[in-house]
This record gives sequence, structure tokens and C-alpha cells, in this order.
Amino acid sequence: MNYKYAGVDLHKRSFTVCWISENGRKKTVEYKTDAAGYARFKKCLNKECEVAVESSGNTGYFYDQIAGLVKAVKVINTHKFKVISESVNKTDKRDAETISEFLKKDMIPEIRMKTKEERAVQNLINTRDKIVKCRSTLKNQLHGILNSEGIVTERESFGSNKQLEELKSIKGISETNRFVVGNIVDTIYSLNEQIKKLDEEIGKKGQEMKGYKNLISITGIGTLSATILLNTIGNIKNFANEKKLFAYFGIVPRGYDSGGKQKRGHITKFGNKIARTTLVQVTLIAMKFSPHIKEFYKRIKLKRGAGKAIIATARKMLGIIYKTLKNNWEFENFKKFELKKA
Repeated sequence: MNYKYAGVDLHKRSFTVCWISENGRKKTVEYKTDAAGYARFKKCLNKECEVAVESSGNTGYFYDQIAGLVKAVKVINTHKFKVISESVNKTDKRDAETISEFLKKDMIPEIRMKTKEERAVQNLINTRDKIVKCRSTLKNQLHGILNSEGIVTERESFGSNKQLEELKSIKGISETNRFVVGNIVDTIYSLNEQIKKLDEEIGKKGQEMKGYKNLISITGIGTLSATILLNTIGNIKNFANEKKLFAYFGIVPRGYDSGGKQKRGHITKFGNKIARTTLVQVTLIAMKFSPHIKEFYKRIKLKRGAGKAIIATARKMLGIIYKTLKNNWEFENFKKFELKKA
């Protein structure tokens, strides 16, 4: 029998599939996540079949294995699909069955699945982010150690190798703390080298992306930020309008409708956190150079406060990014909003 819908509960070593035919007949099968298991699974697929699977660490590999063999592979947006996570009777079989039933009813909330290359670049970006955070943690530890010895340091004190090297011979601290400081300084040196290498590799990937020259023509967006934004956005044609892109970045407010009253809460924060942080960072830089963006921020700040103003300005910046990619704009002078002549 050809089954039309397959709900998949995917795990590290196995996955459970609930198959449903057009007339509602069900069958549940467990497969191993090895070559033999995927081969068994693929034999049951056909071009009329739709597959739904939750997003997890190995969803990308699962997707790549079957994408060309079926009508559609829908990767579930877990933020909007709480039926599984909030289930009181949770088993692999029941989860797979629930997914397949919602798939049959066309009620699966999807996320966009990145290409294999996009996922590889995202791994580079994620690795850099973790190393940068590790370096920040170590610098904070240096501040803490020196403060415990009565030496007050500024936040920017350890920005250069010269400043870090001076810490190894700093006077007025115990020998044990001096040893710890030296160890931390050497580790930060190593992390700096790793970050430099990652920046170079990320930069190479970014320069190969469509839209790279367009984005770096916007004051405030450099090689790293352009690569992060482009890798997150992917094909701009996937977004029907800029509001869809705002929602994808998680910078739209949550909506509440109760008793005939509509309220708006904090932003959803759905989507990629690194991309959202990068967007805010480039917005802050652009505000320094663009009178138009700066005035927009000031106007919103007077009405709604600094916090909401920066989010509103980030949305405006993302709107500019959307139009830039959509219309293939390249700026001659972003400050004056002048485009290069074709």
C-alpha cells in the first residue's frame, strides 16, 4: 500500500514513523538511523508522500536523505506546535501518530529548512559565537581576580595583546592569582587566533553569497554581519513582504486577543538569536551615520522609551535590508540614501 502521509518522531539512533494512507489507514514502524534503516524507510516513500518531522540536531541529515524522493518534507516549528511537548501521555509511537494526523489535516507549522551549505556556514557562525562568549567569560574572570586583590580595572582594559601581556607581571597580587592570570591570558591569546581564523573563513563564504555587495554598501554592515544576515535570510524571494521577514527574525510583538480587546506584548524572539543580535548591532552603528535612521529612533524614543525604540529602529533597518536585496540596490552614499547608478 502506498502511504500518503508520514509523521516522524526523530531521535539520535532511531526514528518512529506513523504512516497514514488516503483512506485513513495507519501503520507505525521504527527505523534505525543507519544506512540500512534509511534504506528501509526510503523503499516506502513515493512522489505523492508528504513527510513531517520535528526540528532537532539531525533533522538536516534526515531532510537531505529524502528531500528528492517525496512531494514535501515539512520541518515543524516547535515554538508553534506544542501538541508534542505538552502531551501528558508521551511515547514515540503517539508522537509520530500526532504529527501524521496534523500533517494529513495540513495543520503543520513549518520552518524554512536551510540548504546543506547554509547549515555549514551556520556552524561556522555558531562556533565563533561560542568562542567569543568564552573569551568574554575569561575576561570577566580577570576583572574579578584583580578586583579581589584591590585592583580596579575598566571594562575595555584587556582589548589589546599589550594590555593582556602586562597582566602577567602585574604587581600587588598573590603568586597563585598571578599563575591563574597568566593561564587565562594565554588562553585568550589562543581564542583570539581561533576567532581570527573563523572570521577569515566566514568572510570567504560571505563574499560568495548573492547580495553580499548590496549589504556591505549599507553603512554599519561589514563582512561578518553581512554573512550572518545573508545566511539567515537565504533567498529573499521566500518572503512575500518585509513583515514576513520581521516575523522570521522574531522582532514582531506577540499578539493577544481576549474579551474583544487586543494587546501587544514583548517581541516573539523566534528565529536565530545571533542574527537578531547582529541586526541590532548594525542598527546602532547605522544610527551614527544616517540622519534619517537617527531621527526615527529619537522620535520613537520620546513616545515609547529607548528599549522599544531600538527594536522599532531595528525593524526599520531590516526593512531597508529587505528592499536592498529585493530590488538589488547598491548604495553610493547610504548617509544620503543615494544608490549607485546602473
